[in-house]
Amino acid sequence: IVYMGKTDVERQHANVQKMEMLGATVVPVTSGNMTLKDATNEAIRDWCCHPSDTYYIIGSTVGPHPYPDMVARLQSVISEEIKKQLLEQEGRNYPDYLIACVGGGSNAAGTIYHFIDDERVKIVLAEAGGLGITTGQSAATIQLGKKGIIHGARTLVMQSEDGQIEEPYSISAGLDYPGIGPIHANLSETHRATILAVNDDEALEAAFELTSIEGIIPALESAHALGALSKVNFKPEDVVVLTVSGRGDKDMETYINYKNKK
Repeated sequence: IVYMGKTDVERQHANVQKMEMLGATVVPVTSGNMTLKDATNEAIRDWCCHPSDTYYIIGSTVGPHPYPDMVARLQSVISEEIKKQLLEQEGRNYPDYLIACVGGGSNAAGTIYHFIDDERVKIVLAEAGGLGITTGQSAATIQLGKKGIIHGARTLVMQSEDGQIEEPYSISAGLDYPGIGPIHANLSETHRATILAVNDDEALEAAFELTSIEGIIPALESAHALGALSKVNFKPEDVVVLTVSGRGDKDMETYINYKNKK
């Protein structure tokens, strides 16, 4: 049984069809702004109400311990692969820069896992700026959030002065979350990572640029990481590894609508 916000069911229809074809029951969640936060609420609520016959699982580095740690460890195969491929291609097993998008933060956690203590490696994380971090229509949690608790984890949370969760906004379903994985909140707090907000338009333009140059259509989440490239001052000799965390099949409708508007 997969809980998914109704908004995300509509904008990721292809993914929903695949899950249903594979035997899953997809339950559209209609509370809140009907995205990732609300789906997580309902999944945890179901688990708490049916502990005898239910096992809860999530693919992001959010929620109660041990889930953020488990997901980061499982995703760490990404940084293992980065080390292996860099050794083959560059003759060294570390890059100068690692770049990834963060919503809940699973692909980013996997990308940086084996490099966190390596000071030679600069970490750049791109979060969803939405329509701009000053517009009230954003999911830039690290830049806008304050310390709080969400889904059983102490982290940075977009919240009102009274501690009420504020609704995030991003054109990307996977980044539309008012919290962030505790691991990423810590990286920001300790200044181990540079956090950049990438707006909807910047991400979309970066996606079309990658598509035209490389023939790779990235997921909208990954497009935010691509949008961060122009915001960093690289040296010509820098080795930069950017994680494209998914394919853009599920986001085709958004891409086509954007292109038609242009």
